[in-house]
Order: sequence, then C-alpha cells, then structure tokens
Amino acid sequence: MKTAFLTLCAAALLAACATPTAPPPPSAEGWQPMALPGKKATIYRWTEKDGRRALEATSDQSASIWRKRLQPQLDHVGDVSFSWWSQSLIPGASVADIDHEDAIARVIFGFGGDIDKLPMKTRMKFELAQALTGEMPPYATLMYVWDSKLPIGTVVINPRSDRIRKIVVDSGPTELHRWRDHRRDLAADFRLAFGEEPGPLMSMGVMTDSDNSHSSAKTWYGAVELMPSGVSGGAAAGARAPGP
Repeated sequence: MKTAFLTLCAAALLAACATPTAPPPPSAEGWQPMALPGKKATIYRWTEKDGRRALEATSDQSASIWRKRLQPQLDHVGDVSFSWWSQSLIPGASVADIDHEDAIARVIFGFGGDIDKLPMKTRMKFELAQALTGEMPPYATLMYVWDSKLPIGTVVINPRSDRIRKIVVDSGPTELHRWRDHRRDLAADFRLAFGEEPGPLMSMGVMTDSDNSHSSAKTWYGAVELMPSGVSGGAAAGARAPGP
C-alpha cells in the first residue's frame, strides 16, 4: 500500500501544488522542485552541459520531480520536443519492475479527464492520495523514459496504477554520454499508451530517481517544448522549459 500511495503521490504532485524543496527561481517560468512523501529529494540545479543550458539532476538513493503546472491548460496537444544527457545506467533498474522501478531520465505529462468514469478501486486510490496530500492525481500520466534493457517503443503499464503509463524512448548504454534529442507526437503517444483520446494537458515535469535500487544517477535535461495541435514551429506560450 505504501508503494502504491507513493506512486499516486508522484502523479498528484504533477497535477497541482505540493511542498517545494526550495523556492523556485524567478526566471524558471513556473518550474519548481517537488518533494515526494518519505523520499530523499533528487537535487536539481541550473548548469551547462556540452555547450547547452541544462537542468542537472543528481539522484543519490532519491526521488523527486522538477515540475510545471500549465496555466491555462492545453486543450489540444501536438508535438513535444525534449532532450537529455545521461551519465550511466542504474544496475538492476527497470521501469517495469515495481520493486526496482527507477529511471535515469523521465519526461512526464499529466492529463485531465473525467475521474468519475474510472473504476471504483482506482477512484478510491485517488481519493486516498488526495486526502493525504491535498491534491488529486491527474486522470492520466504519460512518461517518456530511458530504461536499462527494455526495447525502444515498449509501453509499460504501472502495475500499481494503470493511470500511469510509460513509453521507452532510449534503452541501454549505447547512447550514454551524449545529448539525445527527441520529438514526439504527444497525442498519438497518449492514444498508443491509453487507448483513448487525451484530455487537457495539466502539467509536465522531469524526474531522475534511484531510490528503489539504492543507487545513484546523474542526468542533464534540455528544454521541453510543446506545440498545440495544428501549430508548427516554435513553442506554446509558457510551455518552454525546464530552463530559466
């Protein structure tokens, strides 16, 4: 139950406010570090990596999120671009193994929807998370992840909450130690993962965690840029980050 609760808490923090580990920099355009209950926080700081402005994530048996709530929410989403540079894999970690469910890199999106349509068991978990954190988890959470072994393109349904699903976009050690640039059709990937149309996009975040594996990890994140459906070129207003 504790692990299930923490999983939903992570999603709830993406949906709305939570207790920050430090005040957000004024230039961060709404991005801020968010702690997870009972977890040591991953350290996020602004720096440069191989000539790029980047957000450095240092995880030492820790897990926390660098998150932005979108105001206003995006009713229609198009492409998303993001980049990351990872130092090393976490031995034994797998986003499909709930007991070792760590990832050196994640980009996370929280979507709204009609929670009343979800099964009673799921709604009860959501209500528990809301009672203990003050925030309702998103209707659905989609993560792009770098896994140690799973093939690229694998869709993973979180075994403790099927409202959290992950798509593997990098795998194994081959692409370590260099920038990896990704561009994805966010709406199409949501349909692939959940089998339904996406609701409004409520939030986005990045996360590097190594708590379940009792290990460490370091990753640098470039900008996350969103484009509303039907718009080409440039980022949606207020959607570019996680840099200042």
